[in-house]
Amino acid sequence: MTWSVSWSWQSPARISAIESVNGHLCLAYGLKLTLFNEANEIQWERSMPFKVHAICNADGRIGVLAAHAFYLLNTVDGSLVHEGRSSPGGFLQLLNRPGGGWVLAGRDGNLHLFDANGIGIRRIQSGVVRRLIGWLDREHLLWQDASGVVYCGQIAQQDKRRIVDATVWSWVSPLTDGHMLLQSADGQLWDGIPHPYGWDALERIEIESLEPLVATRAADGWWVLGIEGHLDHMSSESEEVRIGEGMNLGDLLIRLGPNSMVTCRRDGLVRRWVAPHLAEEQRRHRQKEAADAKLARSWDERRQLFQRALAAEDEGRLSRAIELYESLGRKEDVQRLLRRQKGGDSFES
Repeated sequence: MTWSVSWSWQSPARISAIESVNGHLCLAYGLKLTLFNEANEIQWERSMPFKVHAICNADGRIGVLAAHAFYLLNTVDGSLVHEGRSSPGGFLQLLNRPGGGWVLAGRDGNLHLFDANGIGIRRIQSGVVRRLIGWLDREHLLWQDASGVVYCGQIAQQDKRRIVDATVWSWVSPLTDGHMLLQSADGQLWDGIPHPYGWDALERIEIESLEPLVATRAADGWWVLGIEGHLDHMSSESEEVRIGEGMNLGDLLIRLGPNSMVTCRRDGLVRRWVAPHLAEEQRRHRQKEAADAKLARSWDERRQLFQRALAAEDEGRLSRAIELYESLGRKEDVQRLLRRQKGGDSFES
């Protein structure tokens, strides 16, 4: 692996939350909320009335939890969409909902549903939520309860919930690319692909003695930031890869893109990691997609030219038909029409 640090930055205050916003980095420190663009330059910065403890990105909006309130901001300039919605005891976590909207886990043991504009819809009794894991689709939401069990809630006209399985997990990651990483009570790590009633796959990862704090999934698989402050690459194979050993990377980790991720220490040191080998692979993939698209356009253009040549031939415009057949490299059709022209079989205008 060739992951390396491409950029670092020291915050002037303690960092409380980070989030990826369409490949950009959103940081909360002190009472500030700042968005860095892909060039690692500040795109906008705004002051918040309270310290932000959670951030979530959706299309065109950033959801923010600060004190007891839920705020929505525009991603372009950081302006407030509304002045905040509060709940007794406040909120613990938030997730955007596929197709628009938000779900917030409240300290009151309820899930709070909001529309895309931050207007409250209803509350769903869930019990205290340790982690909002992610949405399988617009109706099915996964979360981990206070005891460590994973639940699936059906958020529809009649809200329902069921246990995915009875295993008590000591730690789970957010759902990413349809996968989630889990740690069982005996310390073993598992890569799971959940569905509303259980698992499509649940495979043990052959790695020992790792206490994960947070995990993210890049193009080359899972990366885990553990309590020792370095990044470990998870693989179903026995191969172990580690980066950042001895650097104390902190306890915050997010993916900015398939070949870029950010680690962060609470005291303010931010590092952006990039993988040149993944970037090169992504570049080759883009080139192949462009070549495939060009080829598809070429075949479509050839089909259109052939149809025009046939039409010109049917209408007796043989010279035009010959030109079109020549451009297509159809020599037999060209010779056939030349013989017709010599025989006087043409009524071109």
